Amino acid sequence: MNEFQYDLVVVGAGSGGYAAARTARDLGARVALVDHGPLGGLCILRGCMPSKTLLASSDLVADIREGRTLGVDAGSPAIDLKHIFERKRDVIAGFADYRIEALNSFPIYAGAARFDTATRLLVGDDVVLEAKSFVIATGSVVAPPAVPGLAEAGYIDSDAVLETADLPGSLVVLGGGYVGSELGQFLARMGVKTTFVVRAKHLLSTEDKDVGDSLTLYFREEGIDVRTAAFVERVELRDGKKVVVYKQDGEERSEAADEIFYALGRVPNIEGLDLERIGVRAHAVAGIEVGLDLRTSVPNVFAVGDVTGVYPLVHVAIYQGEIAARNAVLGTAEEADYRLQKTHTIFTDPQVAVAGWSEKDLERAGMPYLRGTYLFSDHGKAIAINKTKGFVKMLASPGDGTILGAAIVGAHASDLIHEVVVAMYYRGTVHDFVKIPHLHPTMAEILTYPAEDIAGQMASARDASPVGAAG
Repeated sequence: MNEFQYDLVVVGAGSGGYAAARTARDLGARVALVDHGPLGGLCILRGCMPSKTLLASSDLVADIREGRTLGVDAGSPAIDLKHIFERKRDVIAGFADYRIEALNSFPIYAGAARFDTATRLLVGDDVVLEAKSFVIATGSVVAPPAVPGLAEAGYIDSDAVLETADLPGSLVVLGGGYVGSELGQFLARMGVKTTFVVRAKHLLSTEDKDVGDSLTLYFREEGIDVRTAAFVERVELRDGKKVVVYKQDGEERSEAADEIFYALGRVPNIEGLDLERIGVRAHAVAGIEVGLDLRTSVPNVFAVGDVTGVYPLVHVAIYQGEIAARNAVLGTAEEADYRLQKTHTIFTDPQVAVAGWSEKDLERAGMPYLRGTYLFSDHGKAIAINKTKGFVKMLASPGDGTILGAAIVGAHASDLIHEVVVAMYYRGTVHDFVKIPHLHPTMAEILTYPAEDIAGQMASARDASPVGAAG
């Protein structure tokens, strides 16, 4: 066996793992990385970047089809699937090469990793890495199929959708989360007859009802069949088709298609690490248990990113990686603050973006709040550029108007949300927000209207209070 010693060993070379390794090295630690390959991480290879590259093509198709509204009729767009997927591969290769160049500044051990002790990691059959501390950043994998008959009938997952230009004629999407919604809409716009079968009452079940209902409505208006409150019972093969059998409104129904897109989530990638051997508490679905300092139940072992099950977002993984590295190298107990880190976006059309607390969050916590909304269909710039789908929503404290959260369903939501994030970072109020100059006509000024709405509600409440009353 070949044995090597380091101050910190990071298992997993994706965004979180790289952030941890880079931060620890900058602090003077001797650092090594372990990854079974291919190098690059989920976001670059099979997640954020390939999906958004493909979505750029499908969004353009939709814009061309709607061009006649603006007086530009380009006819029916010709879709070159081979070129779309070749472009995606070229773009991702560039991203991956850049990341690999950065990773190559570290010692990298290729192979499957498993813990022998809390200070000793086995890699493959012939390498032993000893370290004072470890950071586990192994990410997530597609959840195994839990529907009877699905494995036997066959299906594709998000990895397969991102890799092949050989698209089916018809498709059933199982799942209405961000992966299913983004890629399902892409497939529909590429000409695939697409049907969603989702258990919840709307797409994006974890979001507020108004957000999920809006996206569900827009998908249906686009011609995408979305069947909600549908409980999948089994999958069968009939006459060369894959048939999803489900119950809806108490009746058994079915939908046949050429293919099934299984989009019912991802699970932490912990198999084979032998975490139980060293006492690290973990669950197959919930992931590795960590505190706010990113320590596991074993004090010198940390975990970051998707493997923790805490907000599976790239910027969160990077943030966690940096904190874990500082705590591991410096022996500190710095804690993560997820108040703004949980900001996220979904790149459907229209886009969805959420910052801070949602209404669901506030209601669960029993926190009072005020709500202001405004429609894109009432907004001058949105009308001018024909981007009128959706709404903006702001939530604030009824006491002092502190902005608690926001949601946007609409064009450029992923960019617009950052204005609210900055305001919330500085603990801004709706009163502060309405004082900030906004250029006219711009999409960004739409956010001033819900802020003005809430400020008006607060003024009305004060005016209605009896003289001398507390408030």
